[in-house]
Amino acid sequence: MDLVEFPSLSRGTLREIRTTIDAGFKEFTRAYGEAIESFFEPVRLFLIWLENLLIVSPWPIVLAVLVGIVFLMSRNVKITIGSLAALLLIGVFGMWEDTMRTIAMVTVCTMLAILLGIPTGILMARSERVQGWINPILDLMQTMPSFVYLIPVVMIFGIGKVPGLIAIVVYAIPPIIRLTNLGIRLVDQDVLEAADAFGSSPRQKLLNVQLPLALPTIMAGINQTIMMALAMVVVAALIGVKGLGQPVLNAIANQYFFMGIQNGLAIVAIAIIFDRATQAYGKRLQKHSEVIHG
Repeated sequence: MDLVEFPSLSRGTLREIRTTIDAGFKEFTRAYGEAIESFFEPVRLFLIWLENLLIVSPWPIVLAVLVGIVFLMSRNVKITIGSLAALLLIGVFGMWEDTMRTIAMVTVCTMLAILLGIPTGILMARSERVQGWINPILDLMQTMPSFVYLIPVVMIFGIGKVPGLIAIVVYAIPPIIRLTNLGIRLVDQDVLEAADAFGSSPRQKLLNVQLPLALPTIMAGINQTIMMALAMVVVAALIGVKGLGQPVLNAIANQYFFMGIQNGLAIVAIAIIFDRATQAYGKRLQKHSEVIHG
């Protein structure tokens, strides 16, 4: 039985399409590359400042501040002591500087995701049409391999911090958008009707009712965003982002088993610290919300 070949474009046509797209992208990067780079320059400078602050400052002060933040968020002695022990071990094994670079990168990426994701989630919650447009984009962002969207980012920005930031934010932002949208939509209609009865404007209703009640769900989105940002640390190292990811890649390339396990466990430790602190804070917010409104 003869195989029926699938109809496809000729090689000449495919070559013309590729050449046209490649030439158009090159013209775009030449025309707008510098403007795009200057747009992201403040974020790059802030990342460098935070990174230098964490690295140059005396380690006992940085350690005290990080552990203090964990305690303020979790109000849990066990989580605080565990975080202290993990950070001390990271320092003892000589991974302090790389860990501070990773924490700085994840912090800035999370801040960007919050600044972009929460307003987007609010827009989705307020408009079915906006939700219909954004949901397929979020599906694409979550399913597309990171190496695919790294190609245009690296071609525009080259190797360095900015392409790493963009890649991590694109990968990590969908959860906070989705859960902000979900949290606002799950607010009890009776509470909204009561707010309307008191004459609240749409803005007052959003700021004073919907967002406070949706905050535990939004915190869950922030938690997932942080976890996904940490998951991209090794991939971001491929495009020159310094931190715990680079020693892992070096270990893979040179078969340094101990180095790979050591830095991998440091990433896991940072992930657990972030996860436990944000989860505990989200639970506290949920209990507070239930006391006030329940």
